Amino acid sequence: MSSSTLESLPPLRDVIAEHGLRATKSLGQNFLLDLNLTRKIARAAGPLEGVHVLEIGPGPGGLTRALLLEGARHVTAIEKDARCLDALSQIASAAGGRLSVVEGDALELDHRALMQSANGAPCRIVANLPYNVATPLLTGWLSAEPWPAWFDRMVLMFQREVAERIVAKPGDAAYGRLAVLAGWRAHARIVFDVPPQAFTPPPKVVSSVVQLVPKPIEHPCRLKALETVTRAAFGQRRKMLRQSLKSVFPDPAAALEGAGIAETARAETVSIEGFAVLARALDNRD
Repeated sequence: MSSSTLESLPPLRDVIAEHGLRATKSLGQNFLLDLNLTRKIARAAGPLEGVHVLEIGPGPGGLTRALLLEGARHVTAIEKDARCLDALSQIASAAGGRLSVVEGDALELDHRALMQSANGAPCRIVANLPYNVATPLLTGWLSAEPWPAWFDRMVLMFQREVAERIVAKPGDAAYGRLAVLAGWRAHARIVFDVPPQAFTPPPKVVSSVVQLVPKPIEHPCRLKALETVTRAAFGQRRKMLRQSLKSVFPDPAAALEGAGIAETARAETVSIEGFAVLARALDNRD
């Protein structure tokens, strides 16, 4: 069907009122009602013609509508809150077969399997993520094997604090395990901020839209080894690495010397390449 059919849907405020929807804190919900803003998010995902989009937590469907209006070939939306399903079914009816709604917990579903119906079309993840599951979902996507992953881009909304942790560089206060994983596997940047008043109800924090584009691995190492090293290093981030890595290496000083890292260094100063070298050293132990 044409986009005019989607455009003729009632305003989201009316949909929320009609279905008695109220954002639930336990589900990390904050609804975006401004279609201009949701279309701006959709456009941040690049041209969507021919693209199969995965959306998590669509709620009443503000971003879902925008993705369809911006030309997505198909949207697969995972929604845990059964109260939102009737509102989403209205959009599905207007979308002429371009929207599939999956009821379930996004943390428990196989996203790659859900997107197999794309039949070779580019897959993209675009979502205003529920705050309480945003980080584990991102970590799961960045940990996909094989890499590069089944998606060609992610455009995701997080609390500003989490967004800063994703894009942080060595030496930044926010630099940690999440930044290492994101920087190891993707080009990540903050596209724009979204003020609290754009949401219903308004959260107490500013939100940010982050774009992550998967890239080939520049510093090869095994994912599990990298996770082990960064967990130890950042788990005691105030300590020098010769101390914090004792749980991982029998002789941390030797491992650090082999990686060209000062044993007095702290985790927040080590580059992604440095952590990758340590991860390889962990795998190469006798």
